[in-house]
Order: sequence, then structure tokens, then C-alpha cells
Amino acid sequence: MTHIQVSFEEESQNPPAVGHWKPLMPSKGEKEEPESGCQDAGGVHEPQSTEQLNVSRLRSSSVEIREKGSEFLRDELHKAQKELKLKDKECERLSKVREQLEQELEELTASLFEEAHKMVREANTKQAAAEKQLREARGKIDMLQAEVTALKTLVITSTPSSPNRELHPQLQSPSKAGFRKGHGRNKSTSSAMVSAASQNVAPEPVSRECREVDSILFAEFQAWKESPTLDKSCSFLDRIYREDVGPCLDFTKQELSELVRVAVEQNTLTIEPVASHTVPVGKVVAEECGGPNGFRSQILTKCALSGLPRTCKHRIMLGDSGNYYYISPSCRARITAVCNFFTYIRYIQQGLVRQDVELMYWEVMRLRREMSLAKLGFYPSEM
Repeated sequence: MTHIQVSFEEESQNPPAVGHWKPLMPSKGEKEEPESGCQDAGGVHEPQSTEQLNVSRLRSSSVEIREKGSEFLRDELHKAQKELKLKDKECERLSKVREQLEQELEELTASLFEEAHKMVREANTKQAAAEKQLREARGKIDMLQAEVTALKTLVITSTPSSPNRELHPQLQSPSKAGFRKGHGRNKSTSSAMVSAASQNVAPEPVSRECREVDSILFAEFQAWKESPTLDKSCSFLDRIYREDVGPCLDFTKQELSELVRVAVEQNTLTIEPVASHTVPVGKVVAEECGGPNGFRSQILTKCALSGLPRTCKHRIMLGDSGNYYYISPSCRARITAVCNFFTYIRYIQQGLVRQDVELMYWEVMRLRREMSLAKLGFYPSEM
């Protein structure tokens, strides 16, 4: 028993020899070889067939992978070509849109420039027409002023108490009127002027005054015009305050004069006409008028600014105080001249005056002249 076990262990430790096994049946396509040949080459042929099988398998799998890869690449290429075509179409569409927008922009720009030039031409035409109308209006005003001056010269010689019989031919006797009518050339100079006025003969135009721009004043006005302000520190307004505004508002009552100046500067002064029964009566003077009523009473009161008894047809109020001060026509003319000046420079400051600089300068000079004349005591008769 022990011997048998030892022999079995020896046999198990010794592996069987390779190549001694014979296949039961030969494979298809193969020929039976002699046992000796199989014993000699059996150990080399079997690994070569396995390696060839593995190579053939690798080749078939690589061909299959290559075909699948090429098919995938063809699909991807086809997709890419489709996307490229879509992008080309989108680019073409966007380029067309851009060209259309550029064309519309050019047309819009051209139309805007054309409209702007048209507006400028229309504005220039309107400005030229307005300047022409202004010149014509000024000419008419000059002519009317000349006519009014001539008529005043004619009427000044006639009063209700002693009417000029040349102006009122109905007051003449028939024989005398007929004589004068037939011998008009023998009249005096004043009678000839009256006859000309009665026949509506236009008077000769009044010669216009000459003027020349003062370089210093014009330079100060131009500097002020660049940045208009109501500050008295600038040279333009400082000069006008010293030369015109200050003297024109320098009344006898200094305290009230200062309040009036401040109200004028702040644009809070009010001037209004008053009825005769509201004026505080200081003195009543009977003046012959030659009318159906026989006499007319002229009411005199003390002017609040000059302190003199004058015919006060207007009164002023400073701000919202509610206190009224009665002023004479001369004081009213002085205050009105200063108010007109401040109103005009406020219009310039607010940009409401659109004229040439030289025209604005001459308007300022005209307002300064009015202040100077009012200070000297000259004022219109309707004051």
C-alpha cells in the first residue's frame, strides 16, 4: 500500500511529455501525417495556427473599427457641412441686413442734412424778411413822428381861449374866408403851414441823426454780452450805474430814493395811474379852459420823491408793502426810463433778444439817452 502511494506521487511530480497525444480525428482539410512527423513538428505548428488566428481576428476587428470610424467621420463631416451651409446662409442674410441698414443710414443722413439746410435757408429768408419789415416799420415810424411833430407845431398856436382861425375856418366870416381862399399865396409862414396841414400835404422828412460807435463802450458791452449778468461789479453795468442809473434815481428824498432803486433792481416796483378824487388835495387852482363847463380844476399834491407840489397823476408801490407814493410826471419819467433799461438787459440775459450785437448796443445807448434826458427834466407831454 505504501509502495503504491509513493509511485503515484512520483508520477504526479513528473509531468507528461508534450507531443505524445494524438488527435482522435484529423481536422477537415488536413491530411493524416505519420506519427513520427506529428511527434517531431506538433509542438511548433500549434502556436503558429493560434497566432495566425489571433492576427486574423485582429485584422477583422481593425477593419470593422475602421469602417465604423469612417462611417462616423462621414456622418460628422455631413453634419459639419450642413452647419457650414446654414452659417453661410446666416452670414449672407446678415450681410444683406447690414447693407440695407447702411443704405438706410446714408439715406437718413442725407435727408437730415437736406432738411437742416432747408431749415437754415428758411430761417435766413424769414430773418431777411423780418429785417426788411423792421426797416420799413422804422421808416414809417420816423415818418409818423415827423408828421406828429409838424402837427404839434401847427396846433400849439391854437388854444380854446384864443383859437387859431386858420385851423378853424368855420370861425371866419364868409367874406373874409372867401378872400383868404382866393389869395392863399399872400399868407404868412404859419398860415401856409396850417393850410398845408389842412390839405393833408405830407411834411418833409426829418433828417436822421448821425452816430458812431464808441470803441470803449462797445467793448464793455461785448464783454458783458458773452456772459450777461445783473451784477454791478462788471465794467459795463458799473459805468451805467455811475453815469445814468444813479443820477436818474437821485431824488430829494434820499431814503425813499434808495428804496425805489432797490425795487427797480429787483423788478418789484409798481406804477399805476390814479383818479383825481383819490389824490390827497394840497392845493386847488382854477384854470380857464374855454369849454362848456367854463372852468376845470387842476389838483396839485406834494410829490413823494421831490417834495414839491406837483400834479401827481401816478403813484408807485414798492413790492407788496401796500403803501402808495404819489409822484410827479418828471419823477415818473425818470423811474420809467430806468425800468425800461433794466427790462431790456433782462431780456438779453434771458436770451429773448435775438439781434445783432451792434443793434443791441444801439438800443442800450438809446435807453441811456432816455435816462439822461429824464434826469435833465425832459419828458413826453403825455406823462
